[in-house]
Amino acid sequence: KMECYFDNSASTRVLDSVKDIVVKTMTEDYGNAAAKHRKGMEAEQYIREARRIIAGTLKAAEKEILFTSGGSESNNMALIGTALANQRAGRHIISTAVEHPSVYNPLTYLEELGFEITFLPVDHNGHISLQQLEEAIRPDTILVSVMYVNNEVGAVEPIEEISRIIKAKNPSVIFHVDAIQAYGKYVIRPKKQGIDLLSVSGHKIHGPKGVGFLYIRSGVKIKPLIYGGGQQNNLRSGTENVPGAAGLGVAAKEMYTDHEEKIRRLTELKDYMIDRLGEIEGTLVNSKKGTESAPQIVSVSFEGVRSEVLLHALEDKEIYVSSGSACSSHHPGISGTLKGIGLAQKYLDATIRISFGIFNTKEEIDYCIDTLKELLPVLRRYQRG
Repeated sequence: KMECYFDNSASTRVLDSVKDIVVKTMTEDYGNAAAKHRKGMEAEQYIREARRIIAGTLKAAEKEILFTSGGSESNNMALIGTALANQRAGRHIISTAVEHPSVYNPLTYLEELGFEITFLPVDHNGHISLQQLEEAIRPDTILVSVMYVNNEVGAVEPIEEISRIIKAKNPSVIFHVDAIQAYGKYVIRPKKQGIDLLSVSGHKIHGPKGVGFLYIRSGVKIKPLIYGGGQQNNLRSGTENVPGAAGLGVAAKEMYTDHEEKIRRLTELKDYMIDRLGEIEGTLVNSKKGTESAPQIVSVSFEGVRSEVLLHALEDKEIYVSSGSACSSHHPGISGTLKGIGLAQKYLDATIRISFGIFNTKEEIDYCIDTLKELLPVLRRYQRG
């Protein structure tokens, strides 16, 4: 047996450098960043440094980076905060049928408040139609939210083109991008790509859990969701999470150091996994090779085997994958993404996601494929019986 952790899109193992700075800010430099004494100033230095690093990775201004508790809060703030701040200009919002629950559910909440939401469908590759997007934009549209990389199949949306279409049709529309599976994997330049709001989470890039950030382009009107002591320019009150921010800064720096080499390795692992899966019959891969989809995600369907059953059979062999999307795994509903790309009925409940991080190796993939070749015939016989 060899332990193979293939669930990096759900969460990653933190880097040693991240662990070290988190421990240091918890045990030595543990002051409150808002305190006026030296301990407070030291803590604030960590936040400043993390903000400087992150802004640097996006070529953004430091004041445009707001630390949050993670991806879900960043998405909620982007959607609810923007909708409430801009509702005088209109109450129409556009998104897609394949968003993560942390986008879909805040939009449902806004619907209850009287906003009108248009959900655009996707094609079998997981891409929205740019023509449909253009037709959906109205004078009262205030916000468009599209994910950069789909968390289940790894489809990459053409963010720059989407922005061009939005701004050409209605320049006042605010464009939000959920980049939770994209940051660290792609070079993202919000200014150049026409992105107004960008959500990122720490634990997807070998950083700590419970921390993320929202990039808010200068001049975008947004209301806070959390009120209190006025930290972070009154946009998000609450004692700042120094260990989280410091750890996120270190992870961001690490991911964008030798970035091309890291992504080349991830893409190589993904392509190798897709090639080897081709050796197994009754297998349908829902992710593309090369740069056509994200470097870290392989979605694969196995005919005649329920994903949950396969997940636990693999777990017994110390191979860890996810069925559908881990973030909403407690809701047994079938994935909106898999339906969205038109996956045949027989595959909907037979799909797992394999996702890579910087610690994975080819040997692990070989072990995984050997294990699948051993398990699948048995599980298929058993399920038919």
